[in-house]
Amino acid sequence: MSLIFTPVNQVRLTNVAVVRMKKGGKRFEIACYKNKVMSWRNKSEKDIDEVLQTDAIFTNVSKGQVAKKEDLKKSFGTDDVTKICVEILAKGELQVSEKERSDHLESKYRDIATMVSEMCVNPETKRPYTVTVIERAMKEDIHYSINMNRNAKQQALQVIKLLQEKISIERAQMRMKLYIPGKTSKSIKEKLRPLFKSIENEEFTDGLEIVCLIDPGSYRQIEELISKETRGKGSTEVLNLKEMKEVEEVLE
Repeated sequence: MSLIFTPVNQVRLTNVAVVRMKKGGKRFEIACYKNKVMSWRNKSEKDIDEVLQTDAIFTNVSKGQVAKKEDLKKSFGTDDVTKICVEILAKGELQVSEKERSDHLESKYRDIATMVSEMCVNPETKRPYTVTVIERAMKEDIHYSINMNRNAKQQALQVIKLLQEKISIERAQMRMKLYIPGKTSKSIKEKLRPLFKSIENEEFTDGLEIVCLIDPGSYRQIEELISKETRGKGSTEVLNLKEMKEVEEVLE
């Protein structure tokens, strides 16, 4: 990385990430620490001083050209540097090299494929696919384009829906234990039945206890229904996040 200097006091900025924004017909840039911009945007970093290398606002970071106060006032309606930095961080474009862009893309691709592999199985064998197989299916079967502005989980759920149209894949089922107290437990069970994949066991003592398999997407609906119908006296417990064959091998 070449050295970057401000024109006045020559403060050295190293390991710099530039966030650029055009406003009022002018370009404004801020110098940030690498890896901190995304932390700020996803709200895991809340201290702006940990993000900015300097609170100066530039027209060109690499040349050390600082923006004039009158230009800031005209473009942003204020010369409050912190407020302007927050706006640039939120709306500006993070400048990265082609290699960095490619590395980030591949990393995100693998993160999504890993999540899909962890959440899904082949419905015929109940075994998971490898991450490599999922990646290949994403590229060759559905030609999935990564959106760097959406998180990996959101995109993994989208990928699953698209893959279901091309290959044999489904969400791994969740095993739950439900407790429904009182005499109305059987009627509540009938309301829940459409949300069950299968019932493994049920016992009635002072209430109805059910061990069942569900689609993970139904979990919140089941939890809310039991809480509402039992006025908070019922309970739900996740026994296993996945229901799949206990084998070490995975499908290639």
